[in-house]
Amino acid sequence: MSITIQNLNKHFGSFQALNNINLNVPTGKLTSLLGPSGCGKTTLLRIIAGLENADNGKILFDGQDVTGKHVRERKVGFVFQHYALFRHMNVFDNVAFGLSVLPKSDRPGKAEIRARVEELLALVQLSHLAKAYPHQLSGGQRQRIALARALAVKPKLLLLDEPFGALDAKVRKELRTWLRDIHHELGITSILVTHDQEEALEVSDEIVVMNHGKIEQTGNADTLYRSPANAFVTEFLGETDAFEGRIEKGAWQYHGFRWPLEAAAWQEQTATAYVRPHEWALAENGTPMLTARIGKIHAAGALTHLTLQPEQGREIHVTFAGSEAAQRGFTVGQNIALTPKQIYVFSQNELIDYSI
Repeated sequence: MSITIQNLNKHFGSFQALNNINLNVPTGKLTSLLGPSGCGKTTLLRIIAGLENADNGKILFDGQDVTGKHVRERKVGFVFQHYALFRHMNVFDNVAFGLSVLPKSDRPGKAEIRARVEELLALVQLSHLAKAYPHQLSGGQRQRIALARALAVKPKLLLLDEPFGALDAKVRKELRTWLRDIHHELGITSILVTHDQEEALEVSDEIVVMNHGKIEQTGNADTLYRSPANAFVTEFLGETDAFEGRIEKGAWQYHGFRWPLEAAAWQEQTATAYVRPHEWALAENGTPMLTARIGKIHAAGALTHLTLQPEQGREIHVTFAGSEAAQRGFTVGQNIALTPKQIYVFSQNELIDYSI
């Protein structure tokens, strides 16, 4: 089922939570709403579900206007951060609940309900816990049961609101991979709300980056990471360091360093460039962008992270492959010259250039 959102606005008193949202969610894809707390992503999810009403605008499911339809009519499945399992019911009955309370005309027979629950418990790999109660499960197991319960009624749309936010990092990572596999197996249209950039990049077919009630950019993980539309998207998707320079004579310039721009016609102006930690290289020839003293060295498996203090400005972070760092023999206190392999230049939050 495809979702189309047209000119959607929502206010809470004088606060505008959503500002003219237009969005298309493709059929069968997992789309993430990504952004900082308070950006409007959960409000948008609740409006899609029918749990909140928009001030104006339209919501279409497969081209049919559902803006005025009740949540019960939208055939949506929910998975929330805090599981919402019934403590007095065992796992089997929790998963069966949505089927057992359907109107009598739509309710499957007991044998069909049992078969459906057993199928879902096998899908989430928890058949052996059918008779267990929620307090006997780990957080990850509870969340898998919550997903099975949401899928029991065969929803056309699955909505997930920070489903892994209450879990520890290791379990979150395991469940992200599991969710991606389950989603591809079922092919159900899904919308995931998250503020975790790594989570969105790892599991999503498409990502919608939101800020202050607006959509900043929509695209797949590779597009957003390699071709960010503005400074907010660049800063939000991963660690960056910012450098304020100027555009002059067709290049961004910073203390004698020049980064040629394709958009050579841009007028002279102040502009900020962003460089990610892994997009630095040691300057072998030419003018380096900066020279810095190594303050800290932290080896983390395949990567080595350096904290550097430049001659001018605040400390920056650089990441090298562990093998290269070992070959170079970096030491605390050593001065190194750096040049960027990739750079993103913006002026007044507009992209000027991101490659040469």
